Amino acid sequence: MSSLPSLLSMMSQLIATPSISCSQASWDQSNKGVILLLEKWLSSQGFQCEVMPLPGQPEKMNLIATLGQGAGGLVLSGHTDTVPYDDDRWQSDPFKLEERDNKLYGLGTCDMKGFFAIVLDTLREMDLSTLQQPLIILATADEESSMDGARALVEAGRPKARYALIGEPTSLTPIHAHKGIMMEKVRITGQAGHSSNPGLGNNALDAMHSVMSELMVYRHGLKQKYRDANFVIDYPTMNFGCIHGGDNPNRICGRCELEFDIRALPGMSNESLYQEISALLPSIERQTNTQIELQHLFADVPSFSTAKESDIIQACERLTQKDATTVAFATEGPFLNQLGMETLILGPGSIDQAHQPNEFMALDQIAPMQSVIKGLVERYCLTPSTENK
Repeated sequence: MSSLPSLLSMMSQLIATPSISCSQASWDQSNKGVILLLEKWLSSQGFQCEVMPLPGQPEKMNLIATLGQGAGGLVLSGHTDTVPYDDDRWQSDPFKLEERDNKLYGLGTCDMKGFFAIVLDTLREMDLSTLQQPLIILATADEESSMDGARALVEAGRPKARYALIGEPTSLTPIHAHKGIMMEKVRITGQAGHSSNPGLGNNALDAMHSVMSELMVYRHGLKQKYRDANFVIDYPTMNFGCIHGGDNPNRICGRCELEFDIRALPGMSNESLYQEISALLPSIERQTNTQIELQHLFADVPSFSTAKESDIIQACERLTQKDATTVAFATEGPFLNQLGMETLILGPGSIDQAHQPNEFMALDQIAPMQSVIKGLVERYCLTPSTENK
């Protein structure tokens, strides 16, 4: 096998390769450069690499790199994209890895290009010539925006393994569950008219008041009905994020839009929530003589939960000496669970640094993460699968 660059060199090259994903076309970029770097490095270590362009998006792609064969094994997974950045708020070049104060700065250092460099650097020190079960490195597209990369994997039914670790920044704490998220829009179309005579129109803002009142009652009902003590905020939330309507005080408002999100607990169905909210709207339409539409802003992300009794959860609790817990942010975890893998979220760096100017990974996070990776590969790939059951 040919030699790999150093850990810092790999991380530097990944950071220097822009791969922003964003719902705004002006920001959105291909992740091809990052995928090709990973493909080159993993191929040099004997992995069989498959680059999978997303359906209808040839410049967006996933990578499945496999070493060994069998029905079990382990997936080490991460996303290759980053969020946009505020150039004027960075103290250094976001695309140039910079070390200072025992921290590595750069866009994607902790969220989460740095994870791939750590994985590769760990594996180079291991003897993988006697794999009993496959080791799969998975790199996905567009996690920060649409999660289309993970959705494409579910459609393809690949990869297949028994266990999976997603290296999102969790400060090396095992995460066994997170809430789902849906982002929705209510659009009300009324009839504009002169404000001196309310009978000349149908006020969309008045109708939106009724909609928001119903949604607040519905929100309270969700809080009363669903609780999960594993979460700091132990109930499903609904947040009214922005509202736009009307154009002048002396005109009856002809159109109004409300955007909101819902974060559901594990075990709740996003689709059921959507249908229940839809059912609230027709009566308001009739009462206000307006047209009310409910639309998805983005495809929803299901909630994620892996049983705390799962072998990989317990293994990572032992390896980190930390109890598994929950987080509020969403990941690709539910999609890997849909592929049949017992999945947990655990990675170096803190979510507090992710999506922030001057993103960094502390150097003291690297060695402990390498110990976790080594322990999992030894347990799930280098020993017979019967020992893991």
